[in-house]
Amino acid sequence: MVKCIAIVLSGCGVYDGTEIHEASAVLVHLSRAGAKVQMFAPDVDQMHVVNHCEGKPTAEKRNVLQESARIARGDVSDLTKLDITAFDALVIPGGFGVAKNLSDWAVKGKEYTVQPQVEKLIKGFHEVGKPLAMCCISPVLAARALPGCEITVGQDNECERWPYAQTATTMTELGCKHVNKNVGEVHVDVKNKLVTTSAFMCNAPIHEVFDGVGVMVTELLKLA
Repeated sequence: MVKCIAIVLSGCGVYDGTEIHEASAVLVHLSRAGAKVQMFAPDVDQMHVVNHCEGKPTAEKRNVLQESARIARGDVSDLTKLDITAFDALVIPGGFGVAKNLSDWAVKGKEYTVQPQVEKLIKGFHEVGKPLAMCCISPVLAARALPGCEITVGQDNECERWPYAQTATTMTELGCKHVNKNVGEVHVDVKNKLVTTSAFMCNAPIHEVFDGVGVMVTELLKLA
């Protein structure tokens, strides 16, 4: 039976939207597994637009849905149209758009909130027993929406390879169980049907991130 998977995007580009390589990896692995995919994004303005050459914000304004269409090759729908009953699972790739457009983690840190539409969807999939997969920074969405869940964002000891390890500590402070995993590994929270992997939370070669996302997709489809 063909599985139908919903993917939530947060724009286009690592510094202000979805991490493109992570989204592409998700799409490739789902395609290889024979899954059917539909992409969604909120029809809202981005928190800001970042010049990706300089890594600095600009005065430009962009829309999250319109930017996400770049990744989706135009085939993306407004997040409000996502009908949970039509899908077997939900995937949210990472990128700073998760922390800026799907939540305010980038601004408020530990005191962050998740965008209401996004939180409602995560809880909705969870309540009907449908699995979720999140990579890179996106597990912070689950940490808020599903209190006490088990996740990984990689390692909790900061170093050159793991520059964002403080995130793991914060997840623990929020009441989640953080499980240290390497970039090619995932953690499966069986109780909550939640699969997470670090992706570019690790300063790793792109093929290692690609492979880790592949493991995430494989484990997600086992639960779907």
